[in-house]
Amino acid sequence: MRKRSKKIELSNIPVEAYAAEGKSIARVDGKVIFIENAVPGDVVDLRLGKNKKDWAEGFVTGFRQYSPNRITPFCSHFGVCGGCRWQMLPYPLQLQYKQQQVEDVLRRIGKVELPVVTPILGAPESIHYRNKIEYTFSSRRFLLPQELHDPAASPHQDVAGFHAKGLFDKVVDIDTCYLQEEPTNRLRKVVRDFGLARNLPFYDIKEHRGWLRNLQLRICTTGEIMANLVLGYEDEKHTRELTGLLLQQFPELTTLLVTINTKWNDSIWDLEPRVVHGKGFVIEQLEDFRFIIGPKSFFQTNTRQGEQLYRVTREYAELTGRETVYDLYCGTGSIGIFVSRQAARIVGVEVVPEAVADARENAALNNIPQARFFAGDVVDICNEEFFAREGRPDVIITDPPRAGMHEGLVNKILEIEAPTVVYVSCNPATQARDLHLLDAKYAVTRVQPVDMFPHTHHIENIVQLKLRR
Repeated sequence: MRKRSKKIELSNIPVEAYAAEGKSIARVDGKVIFIENAVPGDVVDLRLGKNKKDWAEGFVTGFRQYSPNRITPFCSHFGVCGGCRWQMLPYPLQLQYKQQQVEDVLRRIGKVELPVVTPILGAPESIHYRNKIEYTFSSRRFLLPQELHDPAASPHQDVAGFHAKGLFDKVVDIDTCYLQEEPTNRLRKVVRDFGLARNLPFYDIKEHRGWLRNLQLRICTTGEIMANLVLGYEDEKHTRELTGLLLQQFPELTTLLVTINTKWNDSIWDLEPRVVHGKGFVIEQLEDFRFIIGPKSFFQTNTRQGEQLYRVTREYAELTGRETVYDLYCGTGSIGIFVSRQAARIVGVEVVPEAVADARENAALNNIPQARFFAGDVVDICNEEFFAREGRPDVIITDPPRAGMHEGLVNKILEIEAPTVVYVSCNPATQARDLHLLDAKYAVTRVQPVDMFPHTHHIENIVQLKLRR
């Protein structure tokens, strides 16, 4: 171990194991070092960042030896755009590490007694699996390491693609993205080339100016395609030209929208997309359930794996047709609707009023009169008066965001004492934290990881809990 400019550098360090969230582990003199951009089996040189008594963060400065498990990434932008971070690992090994991550965090953070964790459900397609994607247009191009000292390479270029890993103001100019099937790449390039040919300004996130800003695409398994062109300001002439060009070159577009965003952030939740062509939404399908998805709707990003996720959720709910099911964080109602045929009643609760409106529309579309959806905080809504009107839950299904459930909601579930709880999570670490709290009254009885996002470290996990008698 030696110090340079107060930075500790380590040489020839074997990477031993996978940790979580895409990081691996090495051990030096009893200290655990968490490393990004390395995989078990690599031998690396490191520079330490955070350096505590028992652990540290390490950054790879060089590879002495590559792991025999490594494979050649299939995307030319791998390692730069911040999207698929595990293409250097065979997909079966990715699944093995994700399974390990779920088991580790549930035991280490949850500290609850676990059944045997069921083998992870992998995705049948590891490319072209996303139904939704968002491209960014920018006047600031991310330079590759080999371009940094090239005087001919300028960062002030108009590009279309994804933000570089960890950088809000630099965009990687993407040639081919494998996350979504065509015509995703062709659509992005037509919009980019239109702007370049007419010298129209691409958006500058630092200066907050420019016309071409984002392109949001939704490609459904039903064949319907929605494009939302997000522009920095009104330009009627060029907007008409560009939308006309898109409709001419892509007759398969079923909905085309334009959104004017003059804000300093990319969120469109408080904006009103304008319909240029089509009905303003697309229809997606899970089994034979149909769902209306607008430009601001939340829906599972991987449709086919979303179907698997919901099937396990329905199985874990153990419905007989007589139960009242509460669907918490119900969003647009997709889980509640998916399990509705096996339940007597569905009660969905969601804080976003627009999502509740979508949920009601989806219930009507699928002819499910026994599903009712309410806008508000479940902690406030679920009182005795509400139970008297809607019925106490026999089964609670909860699908919170990455931050997990609010402690007030955990306490509310403990207070309600539904016989069965099914917890769907996109972050096993916060799920484990909540399971530790629920352990006061509930036992974990079944666990099923599901891989929704191949070549990334993200993992979904479903847990069944039973009320202790």
